[in-house]
Amino acid sequence: MKTAALIVAAGMSSRMGEFKPMLNIGSISIAQRVVATFQQAGVDRIVMVTGYNAPLLEHHLSGNGIVFLRNEAYETTQMFDSVCIGLRYLQGKCDRILFTPVDIPLFTAATVQTLLESNAKLASPVFEGKIGHPTLISAELIDSILEDGGEQGLKGALARCGETMVSVPVPDGGVLHDADTPEDYRALLSYHNRQLVRPVISVSLAREKPFFDARTAMLLRLVEETHSVRTACQRMQMSYSSGWNVIRALESQLKRTLISRSQGGAGGGSSNLTEDGRRFLQQYEEFTAKVRNSAMEIYDQYFQELF
Repeated sequence: MKTAALIVAAGMSSRMGEFKPMLNIGSISIAQRVVATFQQAGVDRIVMVTGYNAPLLEHHLSGNGIVFLRNEAYETTQMFDSVCIGLRYLQGKCDRILFTPVDIPLFTAATVQTLLESNAKLASPVFEGKIGHPTLISAELIDSILEDGGEQGLKGALARCGETMVSVPVPDGGVLHDADTPEDYRALLSYHNRQLVRPVISVSLAREKPFFDARTAMLLRLVEETHSVRTACQRMQMSYSSGWNVIRALESQLKRTLISRSQGGAGGGSSNLTEDGRRFLQQYEEFTAKVRNSAMEIYDQYFQELF
């Protein structure tokens, strides 16, 4: 099953007084931590809806291999509207979605895995009787959510979608901690200092130097999806020339053509993955998933009791 993550980061952080997504938790920002946790859990595609301070946040995360969408009307709309922007984009691209606001950064990859293993169509993690984030949403429910009027936001739409919310107990207080106010942020920092250690796995392929990683994989996925190298680069906040440099270097290393290009006419040109490109991308994704699973098993053998 293909799993996507939807992170909403369009708000103006008015109660905090500072731009929440870029406040630090340890050595990285709140936004970077949420993205890293989803990546460590093996999520196939991460989408972030930005609005307030969008160029700043997108530049900050541009090296993380995620897709950016914008809520240009962030000043006059609610979080539910940003959620709908993300869900419309994800229609037909995944089987299930993990949703969270950007300011809940301390849930763990183990919690994400527990949610996914529940096989529920709609589920939330529960710690000590309290419901937290991220929320697991089956792609089958997207149409119902998009057709909803949005009363009481996403919570109301999910209550009316025709599926019962499953509570999934987890031993993870991070599902509850947000950063809505300065007091919340101080509590978040305190909790972080007591948080469990976890393995962080990044998979790159290299000869003398690395030539393929998760960011390059996302570029190929987006080329296949949009049929345009330019559009794929825009969604990743990568320059068009840099995108082509990455593709050419990759094709040189593999000695295969991965992108087929057709010249523009009345309908314009297009780019698509070749069969070699699709096969290589699939092999990388399957290999990465197995590496992460094996790493978690080995980690448990050596460090579970210590941490």
